[in-house]
Amino acid sequence: MAAAGAGNSGSELGRLGTLGSVCRRPSPSKDDEAQRHTTSPQPEPLSRRTRAGSVPLDSGLLLSLSFVFAPLSLSTVYEVTLHPRTDIASVRGCKELGLNQRCITPTRVTAFIIMGSSEAAMLPVKNQVLLGTFVHSKTAQELDYMHNTAVAVDSHGTIVGIERDAADVMSAKAKLLANLGWSESDVQVCVSKEGQFFFPGFIDTHVHAPQYANVGIFGKSSLLDWLEKYTFPLESSLKDLDRARMVYNACVRRTLSHGTTTAAYYATVDVAATNLLSKLCLSVGQRAFIGRVCMDRPGICPDYYKDESAEQSIKATLESIAYIKEIDPTHEIVSPILTPRFAPACTSEAMHSLSKIQRELDLPVQTHISENTDEVKLVSELFPDSKSYADVYDKHGLLTPRTILAHAVHITDDEADLIVARKSKIAHCPCSNSSLTSGEARVRWMWDKGIEVGLGTDMSGGYSPSILEAARHATLASRHLAMDIADRKERERVKLTVDEALFLATRGGAKVVGLEDKIGGFEVGKRWDAQLVGLGVVQPNGSRNGEEVAAAAHSNGAANGHPTQGGHGGDAGNVDIFGWEAWEDRVAKWVYNGDDRNTKKVWVNGRLVHSRQ
Repeated sequence: MAAAGAGNSGSELGRLGTLGSVCRRPSPSKDDEAQRHTTSPQPEPLSRRTRAGSVPLDSGLLLSLSFVFAPLSLSTVYEVTLHPRTDIASVRGCKELGLNQRCITPTRVTAFIIMGSSEAAMLPVKNQVLLGTFVHSKTAQELDYMHNTAVAVDSHGTIVGIERDAADVMSAKAKLLANLGWSESDVQVCVSKEGQFFFPGFIDTHVHAPQYANVGIFGKSSLLDWLEKYTFPLESSLKDLDRARMVYNACVRRTLSHGTTTAAYYATVDVAATNLLSKLCLSVGQRAFIGRVCMDRPGICPDYYKDESAEQSIKATLESIAYIKEIDPTHEIVSPILTPRFAPACTSEAMHSLSKIQRELDLPVQTHISENTDEVKLVSELFPDSKSYADVYDKHGLLTPRTILAHAVHITDDEADLIVARKSKIAHCPCSNSSLTSGEARVRWMWDKGIEVGLGTDMSGGYSPSILEAARHATLASRHLAMDIADRKERERVKLTVDEALFLATRGGAKVVGLEDKIGGFEVGKRWDAQLVGLGVVQPNGSRNGEEVAAAAHSNGAANGHPTQGGHGGDAGNVDIFGWEAWEDRVAKWVYNGDDRNTKKVWVNGRLVHSRQ
């Protein structure tokens, strides 16, 4: 990540200090001290921080700072604790990161960095050990439950050791630390509580970031009418960067709060707005594929919202690719993705040019296919020389092993065979398929054909930023497909199970975006992209763990004029666990009843990027 305010970090920090505030906090306990260094980059209300006792940034109390969030900027300032003998000048990117803004004590060096650059993202954090129950997909059909397990994550966010199914978590931790040669005093430890478990981060393989502002708005429209009435006007309005910043901030933070650690985003045609989304994902820490939308066909795309020509479309695309290369050279967090909106919106010249870029730069591609019957008919009229919708993309060189095709509701056997031959992937978007009356995609049939499938929220055709919602809807859509099948055995086979839906949400999605070697499960060598899920453990009086404490805190806080943390209180959500359920049933309850209130912590690349009570 290239630094925000590179080369002028001191003045930038001073400017941010006037927007935010630094809180003086009580002397931390050992647990607090460990937790302090992975504080989630979520802004606290300024009024609350003032009540906590804010002081100016230049007051000399820098050691009390956890982070400063600048509400008028994409930058987030973090505290970084380094070894006391660290040579600040030798730290990679120190000049750009403003590491000269530091305090030195006999035990540590505390430095401050402005997030928003690949340098900041790759600065090592403390080694971590996570303890408790871990659940992930063993296969597409089976979840693996690891109890009394310890997982070690190194300072670069990579899983380096797992000690599973021990007698208890303490013995698992001791054995793991011994195997790695780590000292407990040098690691941060996170222990799951009763009713909690670790799960891989969700992967959203198809989402329109600018459309987040319209989530839940689709009226009585079908796809093509919905684009004209709701979508194009909203997307075109985000050339106003203040408006875009508001929408993109909300979108990224909301998807993270639902456990989405990786997202394949469609942006808009506007380069500056697309770059803004890239910078924001980098700043907040969400792994993302960002695509400037290409749409240059006159008569299909509205005059007020389209590329002027194929040449201009390609020029703008290359500009957005170059920007991402500048801010994240290794594409560790943010990667460009070529994004022809869908075949009807693009001229042949534009698609051929995008194919050339794909071959030269080996970039991923995302687009739509066979979402709606009217759309399929339109494609056949616009491209009469092609045998099918999939053949249009194939003739233009866009059906590649790195291509993500959204929807595929109405693809034929021949198209499925072609997709398999080209090793392209499918983003299944069950919520939007239902919302826009597009139809029911046949996931089991795609699997039988050999197509890799992941899940997409497809906001705002989809009504929710939650991949968990998409997973539950995937199971329900498969049941609707089954209703029309006469053979009882086949009817049961077509239905997706909870385990299969969660595979789509994690390992399946990882394969679709080409990161199956890096994310999607808990194995040594993979990145720690994960979420801590907490379910409501019911007490004898019918309340859930933590709720009675939160209620008391809220009552006392209201009396004293102090709000409870984050305004969330201790709401345990919709999932009630009574204690006698098997783990398989607990996970099923989460899939069908869970929401963001159950997502307690989220990590990307080993860094805590979201937390709630």
